[in-house]
Amino acid sequence: MAGRPRRTPAPDYDPAFGDRALAEGREDMLLGRWEGARDLLERTPGDWDRRAHRIRLLADAAAGRRTVDLWQASEPGNPDAAVLRAETEVMRMFAAARTGRTPDAERLERAARYCHRAAELAPADPQPWVSLLTLGRLHPGGHPGMPAWWKEVLARDPYHREAHHQALRHLSARWHGSYGAALNFAWDVANSAPYGSPLVILPQVARAEHYRHRVETEAKPVLGLTHHWSDEHARGDLRLALDRWIAHRVPGAQDVADLNHLAHGLVMAGMVDRAGPVFRLLGNRATDVPWSCTGDAERLFVRWRDMTTADGR
Repeated sequence: MAGRPRRTPAPDYDPAFGDRALAEGREDMLLGRWEGARDLLERTPGDWDRRAHRIRLLADAAAGRRTVDLWQASEPGNPDAAVLRAETEVMRMFAAARTGRTPDAERLERAARYCHRAAELAPADPQPWVSLLTLGRLHPGGHPGMPAWWKEVLARDPYHREAHHQALRHLSARWHGSYGAALNFAWDVANSAPYGSPLVILPQVARAEHYRHRVETEAKPVLGLTHHWSDEHARGDLRLALDRWIAHRVPGAQDVADLNHLAHGLVMAGMVDRAGPVFRLLGNRATDVPWSCTGDAERLFVRWRDMTTADGR
């Protein structure tokens, strides 16, 4: 009908990022069936990016169930079962910490043993070492094994996306470092990453994490961050991401998360004219973070998506 406002599609918050086989495997996990996860992980040898994404999402579903425990008991020599069990144990430690029941040293060491066992059964796979990097954040002051675990990851995949994101979190002010330490790490990685690598977006991830941490800890409008998103460093980092990643991009399993960080950074930095192509790559695929850092996540995503893609912009 003439005059009726055009309705725009709502964002799609799909944690599987369009990986339908993964979504089905997660559902199986929740229903107590592990066969789907076994078949899924068998089909991703050597694709460390997709494998990391699948293992994290499967472990998230498995953490509140005994499904992966039953799988490992049924197939104790299966490396995929061991790798998923290790990540699931790490997820369980973080779930306990979020409820205020910080795991003690004995429980953390038990989870680490699952990771080391997985590394023995899957010696080429970086994922057990990524799980250890993640677990290390829960140790007061960080675990002394972190440098060695980091070397193990890099020996298997020097540009492992998930490992670098976990290292960034470890170095952040929320955990065992500072904003400066996290940002310097992100800059080093972004400037040395190969063309086409999504690791170039790490500085923007560091900015979002720092801003969110400040908002959460100060519980008030954050002072001193007026130009946090738009200073010349931020704008330079965004231009680097466009030139080094987007211009040479090969689609990856976790691109939806990285593209959301890039789109958010561009509009917050006032580089709205560069954001349209990024939103067109995203379509309606949204993530809560980083949009929720600066307001109502869905409203902001829709507003900027529609504004930057209207009339072919």
